[in-house]
Amino acid sequence: MTTFLIILSIALAVLAVGQLMRVFEASSKLKGETSEVPTDAENRYQAKMMLVFLLGYFSFFIWLVARYGDLLLPEAASEHGVLLDNLLDFNFAIITIVFAITHVYLFYFAFKYVFDKDRKAYYFTHSNKLELLWTTVPALFLAVIVIWGLSEWIDITMDETPKDAVVIELYPKQFDWTARYAGADSTLGASNYNMISGTNPLGVITDQTLSDKIAELEGEIAEMQTELDAAPAGGLKEEELTERIEKWNRTLDKVKSFEGLEAANREYGNDDILVKSEFVIPLGREVAFKFRSRDVIHSAYMPHFRAQMNCVPGMVTEFHFKPTITTEQMREKTNNEAFDYILLCNKICGAAHYNMQMNIRVVSEEEFNKWMAEQKTFKEDVAPDETAEVSSEVGMEISMIEQ
Repeated sequence: MTTFLIILSIALAVLAVGQLMRVFEASSKLKGETSEVPTDAENRYQAKMMLVFLLGYFSFFIWLVARYGDLLLPEAASEHGVLLDNLLDFNFAIITIVFAITHVYLFYFAFKYVFDKDRKAYYFTHSNKLELLWTTVPALFLAVIVIWGLSEWIDITMDETPKDAVVIELYPKQFDWTARYAGADSTLGASNYNMISGTNPLGVITDQTLSDKIAELEGEIAEMQTELDAAPAGGLKEEELTERIEKWNRTLDKVKSFEGLEAANREYGNDDILVKSEFVIPLGREVAFKFRSRDVIHSAYMPHFRAQMNCVPGMVTEFHFKPTITTEQMREKTNNEAFDYILLCNKICGAAHYNMQMNIRVVSEEEFNKWMAEQKTFKEDVAPDETAEVSSEVGMEISMIEQ
């Protein structure tokens, strides 16, 4: 109803303006003022109004900055974030200066060069000096911005990650996040989408999950084979079941191939830690993030740390940063007791994209170690009898991924 009233109000306003224009035209005709050419007095009036508009325009701009400036992100909470903010401030400075200069000249020229029938405009077709000026100057500024930006990007993506860094994998799917910490061995366990199940959402490969997955697939194939034996020969159902069995056998072969991984690689995942809804990182210690995706392209965006990375199916991307402000400290700085750092998906990935968020908590090293000690490891969290029970829906999802 509100939308309808707004549309109706706009339509009535347009009609009212149209009627006023018709009244103005009629009154002009009655006065004998039928000329479409403005008079000198009208030209001078419009020229003065340009200066008035210029003053109001910049006053409104200054008011907007003062009124809504505090709604921008607070200070960066990572080491490299401070450098990126400096780069952004440099960009804003250039944009604001150019914005001010061009608009001052725009409206001042409209005032200064008001129409004068006795003045003839100077016309020229080309100026090498002007071409050189407005090509070289922007190019120099752009070169500085690009080189500066690339150097900062290299700092967080190409520099060697410290050995004592906290290793975290952020794994998105439509429409949530899972964070996986490397355990005491500081190495994330191997993983593969074919290993995904109801209790192994990241497809982590361990001896236990391998045996359970193989048993699960063999059981599903046996059930479908029994159904196929009872199906009418030559029918559509027989064709569908045969195709499904072939797909599941291919998946089974891939899963069995993981048995060829080195024993150490199969052990790394046992002490991994999986968390949902919130993950914790320590103050003043490098955090190395690795990203995968289960379905479509997502983008891990941590605005307060000035960090973002695409999560691409079939590959691993990564970056690292060092947090510099705890959650409690930022709450004091922002005077907001409800403040939380947040992880968002910055790619429109589907209908519930808006719901893809996860809280991040920055704590001291002591608090972080205590929190880690309280978490269940992957081996403890996945019970063998539960792993073996996977719904047919999950099985169909694996088949769809394979297709």
